[in-house]
Amino acid sequence: MIIPETKSWTWVLDTPCPDCGLDTPAVPLARIPALTRANAAAWHELLVSGGDELRNRPNPDTWSPLEYACHVRDVFVLFDERLRLMLTRDAPDFANWDQDATAIESRYTEQDPARVAADLAAAGGALADAFAAVADDQWSRTGNRSDGTVFTVESFARYFIHDPVHHLWDVTGVRAD
Repeated sequence: MIIPETKSWTWVLDTPCPDCGLDTPAVPLARIPALTRANAAAWHELLVSGGDELRNRPNPDTWSPLEYACHVRDVFVLFDERLRLMLTRDAPDFANWDQDATAIESRYTEQDPARVAADLAAAGGALADAFAAVADDQWSRTGNRSDGTVFTVESFARYFIHDPVHHLWDVTGVRAD
């Protein structure tokens, strides 16, 4: 059984991640689209070149590579939706997202890796395009997470990019630095 994630990862907005190595505060905003595309491509390669081991969990309370890939795909979709809300509404509130419940309800362990690869690539491309289209005067727009965290589009972009990079490190052990 997966132990639910309860810590807030917003600290990555202030300091480099000691695990995956991404220095989120130093990431230029103009690089977010390219980093998103590169991350999606790395997941795609992992999924299409992997075999049955994609479904194997390293231990009972850690997701398998396939489960992580499904999660990253869903993160791309969710962040695309939230970014669009931030750009079209004033200070929208974001509903809580239970990633562990989503993994169970969406049956991550049973999904086809080739389909996940294609969907992840498409979702990553769409989100990269959305970040690339953010105008200079839009980076300060805000959105509110259900725990009270207020993001600007800028902090939201930086917070976002850490998630897929960190999860690729979770699976491959390859640091971002």
